[in-house]
Amino acid sequence: MKLSNSELNIMDVLWDHGAMTAGDIARILAEKIGWNRNTTYTVIKKAMAKGAVERSNPNFLCTPLVTRDQVADERTQALVHDMYDGSYDRFLAALAKNENLTAKSVKQLLNFIEENK
Repeated sequence: MKLSNSELNIMDVLWDHGAMTAGDIARILAEKIGWNRNTTYTVIKKAMAKGAVERSNPNFLCTPLVTRDQVADERTQALVHDMYDGSYDRFLAALAKNENLTAKSVKQLLNFIEENK
């Protein structure tokens, strides 16, 4: 499932706060990014159509059906496929060349790779 950035705004609220009403999501996103209630409800419906959110009564309670890790994994796989022709070697090489990557981050990455062989 490919979620848009707008749908990710909805998901971030649900992941951070747990299940909540559509009205509560609308209030949070109005404060956070200036969305109006109709925009929030429209994006919730799109996320529902993709199977990312379930809405139930009473009060249009919204519950996330996917985790942040699941979405991150899907987006990473899509990035590797689209930008690196599916090559994780090339993807990791690009990460390693990144000037913003600290020595500590490199060590953590290497440790993670070693532990998950």
